[in-house]
Amino acid sequence: MELRDLQKHVKLLATLDAAAAPVVSCYLNVEAGDFGYRKTLDEGVRLLKRGLSTETLGNFEEALRQIEGFLAAGLLTQTKSVAMFGRGGERPFFLPLQFGVPLPNWIAVSATPCIYHLVDLEDTYACFVVMLATDKCVRILGVHLGAVIEDIWNQRSELRLRVGREWTKQHYENHRRERTHRFVNEQIRLLNHVVAKREYGHLFLAGNPRVTSQIMKALPHHLAAKLVDVLSTSEYDRTTDLVAATLASFVEQEEKESLARVDKLVRGIHTHGLAVAGTRATIEALRRGQVDVLVMAKAYEPDLAWVCAACGAIEIERARPNACRECSASQIREVNVKEEMVRVAEQTGSEIETVRHSDALMRLGGVGCLLRFLRPESYCAKVA
Repeated sequence: MELRDLQKHVKLLATLDAAAAPVVSCYLNVEAGDFGYRKTLDEGVRLLKRGLSTETLGNFEEALRQIEGFLAAGLLTQTKSVAMFGRGGERPFFLPLQFGVPLPNWIAVSATPCIYHLVDLEDTYACFVVMLATDKCVRILGVHLGAVIEDIWNQRSELRLRVGREWTKQHYENHRRERTHRFVNEQIRLLNHVVAKREYGHLFLAGNPRVTSQIMKALPHHLAAKLVDVLSTSEYDRTTDLVAATLASFVEQEEKESLARVDKLVRGIHTHGLAVAGTRATIEALRRGQVDVLVMAKAYEPDLAWVCAACGAIEIERARPNACRECSASQIREVNVKEEMVRVAEQTGSEIETVRHSDALMRLGGVGCLLRFLRPESYCAKVA
């Protein structure tokens, strides 16, 4: 699956309207087959059924049949995990997604799809390009969400020259160097085209060290800025091994970029700039459309809250309020704060940055955001 396809699916799920029937969100790691997820799935289903009403239980079982039917039909050979979203009732819905990277075993029932794990996968793995170069050929791999979705070969034509007959050895060597120079430049032009077409933000070089060093020297500035790492193919016998190595390096790079976002958030908080932190402040900024980047720790696990189905206001309370404090409507439903933040961020076009580990972010409450603008009263407060 291409990254842009996942982004479309996430947007669809984030904007799916609530209905009378709930949505079953099911994530499974299928690397070990049924043995790896069946016990967790069955236990999760059993626990969820206990809290459902008779009417809701029928809709839940209808959605569950969709999930079981999809699993029974068989998965793609390279699939390591699946995410399935099903709803029964009068407005049925079902969306199954397969991935080449692992996801946790997790199942939930709620009014809207739970998409945090998809957003985390999108942010963690995203996409990058690998240029594999040897003396004879160049191979360009486009890796999306841990799987190769683009594979371009460019074979180098052999020099059919006879040293000592038509040309001297020195003449041959000069010509070979010129051909190599032209070959490298041609491959860089091809790489530039692929990067621009797919909007790849990260680049890996792999192959013969002599050839990769020539490519590195010839890379234009805008491609050199995207270079993450250089690997020797002698260490990897198969393409899958090479992709796995670059994937691990990419995840490390992504975590560095995540921590840089945390640093920017902390600076914004300390200087009263375009940043807020904490559950309540983040929810309010999301609802006002102020958020440029939502920064969320993977360990962030807030308490449940309540959302008004009429106006979207969220109350962070342990007890269910009788009515909405903003519009007085009584259509109040329980909501997972973490999922609601992600859903609103997707709806408002905010970028989402998930952070694997940051003590600084956890000290701020585990969540915060970089803002697009300040509220008018904030400007007044700064002037005062």
